[in-house]
Amino acid sequence: MPEDAPGELVAGHLHEEEMADPIHELAVTWLIALFREWLGKRGFVFSSDVRMALSDQLGRKPDVAVFLPGGHHPPRRGALQHPPDIVVEVVTPSPKDERRDRVEKMTEYAAFGVHFYWLVDPALGSLEIFELGKDNRYTKVLGETEGVITPVPGCTGLELSLNELWDDLNRLRDD
Repeated sequence: MPEDAPGELVAGHLHEEEMADPIHELAVTWLIALFREWLGKRGFVFSSDVRMALSDQLGRKPDVAVFLPGGHHPPRRGALQHPPDIVVEVVTPSPKDERRDRVEKMTEYAAFGVHFYWLVDPALGSLEIFELGKDNRYTKVLGETEGVITPVPGCTGLELSLNELWDDLNRLRDD
C-alpha cells in the first residue's frame, strides 16, 4: 500500500478512515503528551499517521501506538512490522466506528500481538484496558470512569488522571 494513500487496508481493500473531531484529537494529543512525558527517551509514542502492517492484507492506523523500553524497536521508515506494546483507540460515537474499535480492531490487534489495547470513550467517559493472554485473546484488566489510575497495567510508574482528561475535553464547547 502506498505510504500516501489515505485510509486503512482491510481484507486487501482500502477503507476510508474515520473523520476525527476536536474531542477525539484532544484526547489523542492528551494521551500522547502523557506517554511522552512518562517515557522520556526510554520508548516511543506515535500518532495515527503511522501505519501498522498487521498482515499482507491488513494495515491499520491506531490513534496512539506505544513502544515500551526493552520491547521491539520501531523502524525509521515505513509501516510498523512488529506490534507496539500498547495501542490506544479513542472511540468515535458512531455505530460503524464503535464496532470497528470494539470488535474488528480488537481481534486484529490481538492476532498481531499487541500486548495492551486501550479503549478511551469520551462519550461514555470511560477507559478500558485489555491485556493479551497466552490464548491470543484480550482480557479486560481495567475499567474506570474517574479518579487517578495507578498502577496502570503494563506501565510501571505511570499515573493517569481520568478527571484531568475529562476536564480537558469538557473545555470544548457544544455549539
